[in-house]
Amino acid sequence: MTDTVHLSPPDIGPLEESYLIAALRSGWAAPAGPDLEAFEQAIARRVGTDGAVAVNSGTAALHLALLGVGVGPDDVVIVPTLTFVATANAVRYIGARPVFVDCDPRTGNVDVDLVDELIRRLRSRGERVGAIVPVDMFGSCADYRALTPVCVEAGVPLVEDAAEALGASHDGRPAGSFGRVGVLSFNGNKIMTTSGGGMLVSDDTTLLARARHLATQAREPARHYEHHETGYNYRLSNLLAALGRAQLLRLDGMIARRRHLRDSYAKLFAPVPGVRLLNAEDTESNCWLTVITVEPDRCGWRADDLAVHLAERDIETRPVWKPMHLQPVHRGAEGLLTGAAERLFTDGVALPSGSALTEPQTARVFTAIDEFLGLRVRG
Repeated sequence: MTDTVHLSPPDIGPLEESYLIAALRSGWAAPAGPDLEAFEQAIARRVGTDGAVAVNSGTAALHLALLGVGVGPDDVVIVPTLTFVATANAVRYIGARPVFVDCDPRTGNVDVDLVDELIRRLRSRGERVGAIVPVDMFGSCADYRALTPVCVEAGVPLVEDAAEALGASHDGRPAGSFGRVGVLSFNGNKIMTTSGGGMLVSDDTTLLARARHLATQAREPARHYEHHETGYNYRLSNLLAALGRAQLLRLDGMIARRRHLRDSYAKLFAPVPGVRLLNAEDTESNCWLTVITVEPDRCGWRADDLAVHLAERDIETRPVWKPMHLQPVHRGAEGLLTGAAERLFTDGVALPSGSALTEPQTARVFTAIDEFLGLRVRG
């Protein structure tokens, strides 16, 4: 039995071990500590914002970000239907209502024209649009050159879900720095990890101070435990922040490795009719996941056929996100839909993309794909 080749495993080495040991020996095993502060400062510098607040998940960061821009229980929030469920769930935490918008089929990112139309539609019937939450899909930023003016003209706060995109950029500006506040994730499968964790990044220091307060159980500055409102136990621990500091030092190398994998996939699939890589031309992507889309009528096989072939060889793949409007938990939710996200879900598959993949593992993946193509295309 061979070892499984995973989709995007954590890339951890001696540097991370040394940072964790140093943090343990410092005595700062409690949630607060110098590594936490240093990690926040380092991420803020990387993203180019005035500050950052580290929390225990990207979902927690989304929750606090929405609260920070003033989303309330009676609001609607525009969310891409093509995303991980956390983006929509955070809206529900507040008691607001997610309204889904479809994607640009070329990129998987939110369709800006549909956003503009949806804002006008919702407002025409008296709805208050509390925020729009674009998601930077698979490591490629949304089209903020077009989207930002739409939000500014409408007066709707933009909360950038950059959970998949740390290290990416758009027109030379780092992912996470668009809009009122950005959200990052350091989950175990992300471009860099703190095991679990997330962060808010923003130039709005008042918003960040409020998020930090709520993330620490909304404790007031008193000698005793004093609380005037409901808070949350959301802060990242000092030990995990130490892991994050080491990962951040290696981020550019990890992105380069993922980009090399994407380029290798592009070369492999270039001669195959009906197959394309999502965002293959995006030179500013962090290449978190390489996703291909398959047109069965042109190439004679489906994305799932390749996934099954690779699974039989202990190689992990994953379908593109199942659209939120198809999820039972969000059944009946309103949306402005074109079918683009559904087609990507049906015709797309994410291939092993992790920077921790060894050369033998990478060779296994490419050999297996070449074998599949030989059977389906050449033979």
